[in-house]
Amino acid sequence: MPLDLAATSIELTRQICDIESVSGNEKAVADEIEQALERMPHLEVLRDGDLVVARTHLGRARRVVIAGHIDTVPVNGNLPTRFEAEGGVEYLWGRGTVDMKPGVAVALKLAAELSSPSVDVTWLFYDHEEVTSDLNGLARLARTRPELLAGDFAILGEPSNGAVEGGCNGTMRFDVVTRGKRAHSARGWMGENAIHKAAPILALLADFEPETIEVDGLAYREQLNAVLVSGGVAGNVIPDECRIHINYRFAPSRSGAEAEAKMRALFEPLGEFVLQDLAPGARPGLDDPLAQEFLAAVGLEAKPKYGWTDVARFSALGIPAVNFGPGDPSLAHADGERVPLAQITACEDALRAWLS
Repeated sequence: MPLDLAATSIELTRQICDIESVSGNEKAVADEIEQALERMPHLEVLRDGDLVVARTHLGRARRVVIAGHIDTVPVNGNLPTRFEAEGGVEYLWGRGTVDMKPGVAVALKLAAELSSPSVDVTWLFYDHEEVTSDLNGLARLARTRPELLAGDFAILGEPSNGAVEGGCNGTMRFDVVTRGKRAHSARGWMGENAIHKAAPILALLADFEPETIEVDGLAYREQLNAVLVSGGVAGNVIPDECRIHINYRFAPSRSGAEAEAKMRALFEPLGEFVLQDLAPGARPGLDDPLAQEFLAAVGLEAKPKYGWTDVARFSALGIPAVNFGPGDPSLAHADGERVPLAQITACEDALRAWLS
């Protein structure tokens, strides 16, 4: 059945969740979204791979971008969706019901309904968010059609428990490697134990006190943790290498270069530093007039986003951005993924009030 954009946002969430769209298999849901939006005469609809763009052209002074990804992590016996109650709360259960098809459904509902919003709106429904960054639909659009991302303010419908989460922390992954010399473990004095040499690195991590840094009125708590350790070749051989994989979550006030320099200063005296991945964060830009109007309209106080999200892509383009969507982020990707029905409706009502 075609998507029914006249249905409630709850029913629309169920419809699009039941179209399986694990990353790489978004075509079917993208086709449905494109065809449904093309029936709306107030929207210009464009397609880039499995990314769908719908735009108003009303001559408003300001433009807002509202975006959501249409892919999910793999299904594990949690489709089709179902309605269930727990502790007096009504839920929609199943893959995608948190991350992040409720946000997509709210955007679809409002894109169809609001033919004359108070600002021009670019609605973005994009692919490949749950996989490597080089495949991400927003990243692709930023490279090939950046004009389609242009705006004065952006909202990403990522699950935020119906709260407004401004910006996001940056994330950085790197290895610190210690070297030694192999020898028979019965004659350990003839070698150099690389795992033992890692002890100062682990001690530094255990004693490290991450900072809490205020950015645009929000307190971002940094984190520094070893997440993987590897080393050794056999049970009777002194190891000649130990590799500690570390994740640093840093406040959006730091640039990527500043975060890397800070980590190198800490760890290069203790071992070989190998950068694996670096994604700067996003300032929330809550001093922007549109951000202030949004917070006032939805009646919510902004909180910091500790995890990294695609709001950082908008921040890199100079567009202030926030996360705002239904669903508990701690249930994202879980087999028991479920969203309170009331949160879907509340997010829809809040966005409608602001855009109207």
